[in-house]
Amino acid sequence: MFLQSPELLLAAVVVLAIMLLVAFPIHEFAHALAAFQLGDGTARLMGRLTIDPRAHFDPTGALLLAISLLAFGGGIGWAKPTPYNPMNLRGGRWGEAIVSVAGPISNLILAIAAAIPLRYIVATDMDVALLAQVLFIFIQINLLLMVFNLIPIPPLDGSKVLYAFLDPRTSWQVRAFLEQYGLIILVGAIFLPIFGGSTLIGLIFREVFNPLMGLLVGTSVPPI
Repeated sequence: MFLQSPELLLAAVVVLAIMLLVAFPIHEFAHALAAFQLGDGTARLMGRLTIDPRAHFDPTGALLLAISLLAFGGGIGWAKPTPYNPMNLRGGRWGEAIVSVAGPISNLILAIAAAIPLRYIVATDMDVALLAQVLFIFIQINLLLMVFNLIPIPPLDGSKVLYAFLDPRTSWQVRAFLEQYGLIILVGAIFLPIFGGSTLIGLIFREVFNPLMGLLVGTSVPPI
């Protein structure tokens, strides 16, 4: 997608760098900070309570982000998962849910922070097309990662949130099933068009991601 023009490619490369150096580290730092505040120091002991990108870098996740962004205009990738011990967390299942949701919330905050200058640029008709495109792509990827991570299927963060809302017995049963088959279910949700020709992930993006993107951006940014 972004390989179609040098300007779009440049914008995508800039966003890729920002995601790897800023957004991914902040996402994992948010997990680590939430766990630390709730009583677990595992991430801190392992040097993960930091926004230093070197501590969170995962080569496979970074490569997938680069490929999905530059070739397809997507934004699927990950940093090194933040370790924590749920037995140390105050609040039981709710503590684990808070730690899990902290990362996606950080993506939402980053998207909102980028949407403010983008809306100003659009409203004032400033001649900074490259900056506007960078902000637009950055918002898009952060919202995509937030929505994707909150899907309640392991290994995504949303699964821990789901467990917290279930009663203990149901949570134990559902967790045992999803932890065993979650990856298979997730692959099916991504690729199987079982909802009127749409995949489950496609349906979620259409019903959740698109309205959020419209709310933050307000108007589309013309291509460079």
